[in-house]
This record gives sequence, C-alpha cells and structure tokens, in this order.
Amino acid sequence: MTLAQLRALIAVAEHGGFTAAADHTGMSQPAVSRAVAALERELGAALFVRHRDGIALTEAGRRAVDRAREALRHFDLIRADVAAAAGEITGELRLASLPTATGTLIARLLRAFTDRYPQVHVRLFEGVDDDIRAWLRRGAAEVGVVTLPAPGFDTVPLSTHDMVAVLPADHPLAEGPVVHLADFAGRPFILTTAGCRPLIMTAARESKVRLDIAFEASGPAAILEMVAAGLGVSIVPTLGLPADPGTVVTRPLRPRTTRSLALAVPSLADCRPAARAFLDQLTAFTL
Repeated sequence: MTLAQLRALIAVAEHGGFTAAADHTGMSQPAVSRAVAALERELGAALFVRHRDGIALTEAGRRAVDRAREALRHFDLIRADVAAAAGEITGELRLASLPTATGTLIARLLRAFTDRYPQVHVRLFEGVDDDIRAWLRRGAAEVGVVTLPAPGFDTVPLSTHDMVAVLPADHPLAEGPVVHLADFAGRPFILTTAGCRPLIMTAARESKVRLDIAFEASGPAAILEMVAAGLGVSIVPTLGLPADPGTVVTRPLRPRTTRSLALAVPSLADCRPAARAFLDQLTAFTL
C-alpha cells in the first residue's frame, strides 16, 4: 500500500471517476486505474462498483477512503510540523466558504494570509452550510465558514449581521419602516434551504408565527429573484445583499434576528500549522 495509491483512491471518490481523478492528480488515467486495482487486490475487497452511469463507493470503499484521508492527513502533518518548528508555514490550506462570505469576509483574510505565508497553497471550496460541515467532518476541508451554533467543531467568531425582510417594492408591508414576524402570517413565504433556515424557523416559533411556506430555495440570489417575481416574501441575511436589489426592498425585522458566522475546524488541538495560522490571522484582523 503506497501513498500514491491512497491519493488515487481519494481522488476517484471525490471526483466521481478515473478520468476526472487523473486530471486532478497529474497521473494518467491508466495509472489511476492500476493504483486502485492494486489496492483492491491487496485489501481483498472491491472499493468501487462500476455501473452504466459511472462508479460508486462500496461500503468497504467508504471505510477505506475515510482511513486513507486520515492516513494522508497525518503524513502531511509530518512535513508541516517540521517546517513549523523551524518557523516556516508551508503546505496546503483547504478552506470552505459560504458564497456570500467569500467576497465580503474571506477575500480580505486570504489576502493578508497569503501575503504573510506565500508558501502556503490555498484551495477554496464554496457550498452551503451542510456541505461545509460534511467536508470538515470527512477531512476534505480543514477550515470552514459555518453558521453558529456548530456543535462538534471548534470555532472562532467571524461576523454577526442582521436578518432582514425582503419584499416586492409594491408590497403592502414595504410601506412601513420595519416588518414584524407576525406580519408574515398567512402570506406566501420563500424559505431558504441553507444555513439560515434554523434561525428563521426558531424566530418564527418563538414569535408564535406559522409561516406559510410556498417555495424553498438555497441561495440569496434565487430568493431575491423569486420575491421580485411576486412569488412571496422572505427573510435573508444582510451579508452579501447586492447594493442595488432591483425591484425588491429590504426592511428591518422585528424582533431583531441575527446570524453569526465563525471559522470552524474539527479540532483546534489537531489541525495543521497552516490552518492554525489562518485562524490566528483572524484574531489579529479587523473585518
């Protein structure tokens, strides 16, 4: 069993095929296939099932991938820890972010971080809150932007911002200076499927308001378009809202509801030097 075989296994699992894995690892497609086949022979079990639409991990394959990620993480830590002991931060930082946070919060942090640690290669992933938590748990990302609370992770606070009501410009509720959660009762509501969903549902429950959920959408852009089309009203975070929201308007929400974001890692005691340096950068950085 070699490191190259483990890397090939992980690449095939993450990218969904041998050709895609070859593109991401710099290996040839036959070399990736041979590496996985050699692992299967050594382990005495099929790691992937091949079917007409592609490949999928077997149960043995899922367990092997989890262990392979863990093994490679510890192997990579050897180099990173030795370099850190000599005062040098090197290696790779796999960072996962919410799309609304990347340009508004993370870009400035990354600029300062890469200026200070130019030898660290940063790989940035974007996804919704559930995606990021899953990537952190399985080791695909080392640091992630998540919505608080985040049980099971160590976190460093990043930003807190208001949630606001979003309405068509000609909506009756747009005439007032604020919108109360109770005002949403009986009106078609567009609910996010992303990390803000629990916050919205908790706020409604505490205000004893039953939301009439007519549609669901993941990203703020889709929600704004649906509100503009007159399909309903919604609640979104101020972070990432466009300067010109077009034919929709926002109003402060009462009672006030906020969303808090944090940088999360599976364990502060067991993260790579580059990841720890990125977290340390945040504590010295004013967003």
